[in-house]
Amino acid sequence: MAFGLDPEVTKYFKKIINSLFAGLMWLFINITAGIYFELAYSKRYSSFVHILFFVWLGLSLFLLLWYYYKVWGK
Repeated sequence: MAFGLDPEVTKYFKKIINSLFAGLMWLFINITAGIYFELAYSKRYSSFVHILFFVWLGLSLFLLLWYYYKVWGK
């Protein structure tokens, strides 16, 4: 018997790793922008910057969910 994983299992694990990486990168980028750079709650910036940040947050979430749909819909 040959040692190794079934190609279907390998493809499934790649989907899991790619999905996890994409989700964590989305999370890290938005947490860094929102909390570290204070784009989500600071009085240092104008309301336009807050609105722009939350529009980015919603749009990027939509794109992340669209990516998940494309990856897992195959």
